[in-house]
Amino acid sequence: MDALKQTITRCRNLGLRRTKALEELLATLIEADRPMTLAELAASKRLTDQCDKATVYRLLQRLTDHAIIRRLGLHERAAYFTLLQPGKHSDYLICTGCGKIDAVKAPCPVHKLEEEIREKTGYQNLYHELEFFGTCPACA
Repeated sequence: MDALKQTITRCRNLGLRRTKALEELLATLIEADRPMTLAELAASKRLTDQCDKATVYRLLQRLTDHAIIRRLGLHERAAYFTLLQPGKHSDYLICTGCGKIDAVKAPCPVHKLEEEIREKTGYQNLYHELEFFGTCPACA
């Protein structure tokens, strides 16, 4: 099953209504090679004719509340959104100067710890989100 179908199934299992706007938002996030802002999503080809910015915002909030997407960024800056997909994982570098977000291009050091915690506690569906904050080369 492809990523879009899997994500729509996850949404439906959580009680979210399947709409064309929801499908297009999820497809946009799946195709994106990086996290995107509300403005970027609302202006994307798939969503401009489908719904307004307020609808995109409400969908993002609902998907974040149900752990379908992840909100990244500094609270006083624009938020970025990325899709959470089972079996896929990304950690991020966030600039405290300009708010730029980059994916960490290195093996995640937390996976081994996560497995140990799972074994010792019995927690199921365990996951983590890792963000590093600092000053990017352009701001330094």
